[in-house]
Amino acid sequence: MSRQLEVDDTLTADAAYRLASEGNDLLWRGDYHNARQLLQAMARRAERRNKRAKPPASMLDAFHAHRQQQAQRASILSRVLVPIEGDWRIPLRRAPDVRDACTQAWGPPQGEPRIVPLRELLGIIGAHEWRKKGVEIPALGPGPNNRIHPHYGVFSPVRGEYLDLIAKAPLPSTDLAFDIGTGTGVIAVLLARRGVKRVVATDLDARALACAQDNVQRLGAADRVEVVRADLFPEGRAPLVVCNPPWLPARPSSSLEHAIYDEASRMLRGFLAGLPDHLDPQGEGWLVMSDFAEQLGLRAPGELESWIAQAGLRVVARDATRARHPKASDASDPLHAARAKESTFLWRLAARE
Repeated sequence: MSRQLEVDDTLTADAAYRLASEGNDLLWRGDYHNARQLLQAMARRAERRNKRAKPPASMLDAFHAHRQQQAQRASILSRVLVPIEGDWRIPLRRAPDVRDACTQAWGPPQGEPRIVPLRELLGIIGAHEWRKKGVEIPALGPGPNNRIHPHYGVFSPVRGEYLDLIAKAPLPSTDLAFDIGTGTGVIAVLLARRGVKRVVATDLDARALACAQDNVQRLGAADRVEVVRADLFPEGRAPLVVCNPPWLPARPSSSLEHAIYDEASRMLRGFLAGLPDHLDPQGEGWLVMSDFAEQLGLRAPGELESWIAQAGLRVVARDATRARHPKASDASDPLHAARAKESTFLWRLAARE
């Protein structure tokens, strides 16, 4: 039977891993930095356990095994808990000041203490640092004014190859563009930097809307970019409609994973189905997609092309680039065989004549 145990610096990593694997919550009462070291040691034990697993028979099996291992690892590591006071202070020795980070993630303090997984708290702290420093986006041009500042819970645009495709493709018009599922707002700002006079950027997630608005303001594009809440499309039509949906058709297990996993390809298929009704007669819809799903066996070859045709669309052009992210060259990654073959595409679509 699982229970909550109060633990401190005397607890070994082996014992902590065993107790957490059995479903026990470990409420930390010792030194904060020792808790971080304990969590890192537990993570190494989880990795060693995963490496001993039987090799999968296919890339699809490898993907499902990898996700299962990730979920099990997250479940175990999330058993290490730390107390948080009602003003977002951590009442542990050598604990950092996390008040700003917690406020950005959870909102203003409500005066009620809570107990949270240390893993979640470290994610909040890391996201706070990303937000302060920003992510350099070379496609936005040289100089200091080319950083996107992702908020907590909003996916960071760390893969630049798809932005390079958008930066180089010929614009069908500079009058108006829709950016569907804007996230951090990076594509909307990029289109504005390319000379599009008005960009309407949409999203459903409140964090994403706030993040996009913040970045639009930071980068001086507020006079050209309007951020609105919408499920996919805003009202009206545009000569350019851009969408970078999640690339993998699988069920997300956290809010952040909604930027990676699109269950049953809902957003992708919704974009394709709705595009003809929101595209000017001579306009183009730009779909940014990786073929990672095809490499993994999550989507059949030719299936995307079939959906495009079913939506009454035709392919004007398809620009491609190879994946450049670090995992593409990391042979130790369990999905390396698929990542090494991955390409990213900009599908330029138009209504069928």
